[in-house]
Amino acid sequence: MIEDVNNDSLSPTKKSERNWKWFEVSNIWANDIQSLFGYTLVASLFISYGVTGWTAFFALIVAGLIVTFLVNISGKAGVDYGIPYPVLARSSMGINGAKLSAILRAIVAVFWFGVQTYFASTALHLLITASTGIHPEVKFLGIDGIGWLSFFIVWIFQMIIFSKSMAWVSKFLNFAAPFVYIIMIGLLVVLWSKSGGELFNVANNIFSNEESTLSSEINGFFAILGTMIAYFAAVMINFSDFSRYAKDQKSMTVGNLVGLPFNMVLFSALALLITAGSVVVFGEKLTNPMDIVEKADSTVLSLIAAITFFTATVGINLVANFIPAVNGIANLAPKKLSFTKSGVITSLFALVIGGFWVSFISQVGISPIVNTLGSTLAPLYGILVVDYYLIKKQNLDMDALYDESENSKYYYGNGWNNKTIVAFAIGAVFSICTVWVDALSSLNGYGWIIGAVLGGFIYYATSKVSLERELVLN
Repeated sequence: MIEDVNNDSLSPTKKSERNWKWFEVSNIWANDIQSLFGYTLVASLFISYGVTGWTAFFALIVAGLIVTFLVNISGKAGVDYGIPYPVLARSSMGINGAKLSAILRAIVAVFWFGVQTYFASTALHLLITASTGIHPEVKFLGIDGIGWLSFFIVWIFQMIIFSKSMAWVSKFLNFAAPFVYIIMIGLLVVLWSKSGGELFNVANNIFSNEESTLSSEINGFFAILGTMIAYFAAVMINFSDFSRYAKDQKSMTVGNLVGLPFNMVLFSALALLITAGSVVVFGEKLTNPMDIVEKADSTVLSLIAAITFFTATVGINLVANFIPAVNGIANLAPKKLSFTKSGVITSLFALVIGGFWVSFISQVGISPIVNTLGSTLAPLYGILVVDYYLIKKQNLDMDALYDESENSKYYYGNGWNNKTIVAFAIGAVFSICTVWVDALSSLNGYGWIIGAVLGGFIYYATSKVSLERELVLN
């Protein structure tokens, strides 16, 4: 029952807590996009698929519009009922089944939390080396002494921030978002100056890519589009974790529209231009802006860039990773795992993942990692949307959602809704196969969409059959 809930991570938001207007919602996306990993992903996709800059740019814009539409759909339940994703999932997955979906989302969040912690530490690493002039040569697991020191400092700093309230977190996000663009524009100006004013002329040739064909451009477009949708897959299924703080539906919708497409266009344009500029000035395509800043050989720029990207990357960890991970872990045992305990568990796992990023995990390749994680979560999105809009007709029983006994209408069989488990398994396996099975490589760019549609369709079809059978029996 709702009145028995004593876990802040899972309890419905109070009316006084629903105070996010469109600006606060839009800043979720500003921080979600403006990270060092986000920059590296955009630059890597442009390089990896060998498409022209304009094709890559257009694919990124379309991806932003599609994701905006999808989060407006998945976030409505949060606005309507003030509940986080682990609780919303009980409606479709069952009281115990929701623990599976929430922990899968938490695992993905913990993974990205560790990765983003590492990327944030590279900014602090630059700050220390630029200030001291010290450049250690000895490395452990691909990271030098200053790198490990930076990594632990970032980890501790994040723990301090995460111990604060959501109101404090919102203020931090509002502060972090604008400064990234200032430093990226500054970096572009530096590259333009070092190129003797020829940056844009030469960059245009790089964007043209004479070796591309119509077929390679089309394939590259859908591959980039699919990868970027998969990159946002985690946020799409658990957007109710954030929309439940929105003042109303309009605040969420306007905030998403302003925040995601606008930031995707501006951030992607700057990232692609800066990447092209690194070729013009330094003769190599550098995908981490910290490497470009270091080569620019400007102490002032290094200090400002390090602080800015450090702040922005910590911001995305707040938005996309830490909160969903904590909510998912807390849902495993709501009465025993508090926000603080779940946060500690999240942080310890992330510490290991971030530490192994350079030496092992990154060697797999950024695109396969992003697509695999997105494919795993894709069916959960389809199931969530079908259940809320087509099966439950946007009507949820709040008492039943918080009732973990057999009396709950969402208990199903032993706490599991077998129809959603089957739909999830089939959708996830096929979607993941598009990433790793050569025979299905032509579907790689469609992996997330296939998984979401397949999961939703199977769940809807089996639910309709069950409903018709019940009507016949009655």
